[in-house]
Amino acid sequence: QVQLVESGGGLVQPGGSLRLSCAASGSIFRSNRMAWYRQAPGKQRELVARITSGGSINYADFAKGRFTISRDNAKNTVWLQMNSLKPEDTAVYYCNLDVFLTIATMKAYWGQGTQVTVSS
Repeated sequence: QVQLVESGGGLVQPGGSLRLSCAASGSIFRSNRMAWYRQAPGKQRELVARITSGGSINYADFAKGRFTISRDNAKNTVWLQMNSLKPEDTAVYYCNLDVFLTIATMKAYWGQGTQVTVSS
């Protein structure tokens, strides 16, 4: 079984920064794609950023230039550095990991979500 533990959310003023982390533990052969999604009240969950095991990165347009995704393959951990936060960034942020349980078995896991609130 694999568990994802997220941390780093909170209340921040507009223009501030937060760093989210998501650590996977359990019976992991190796981690594959890692991503961050967010879901604001009344809206669909949307992709924020993703990073492959090789380090290729994609950002949503709203995240470009403000957010940075990074990972540590040895620690099965992904981070999301968020700068210049805006009120519209307020949402629950979820990490999503594709994990190889064996050399041939991959499964996707979601974190429990962490609330990010940007408000003065």
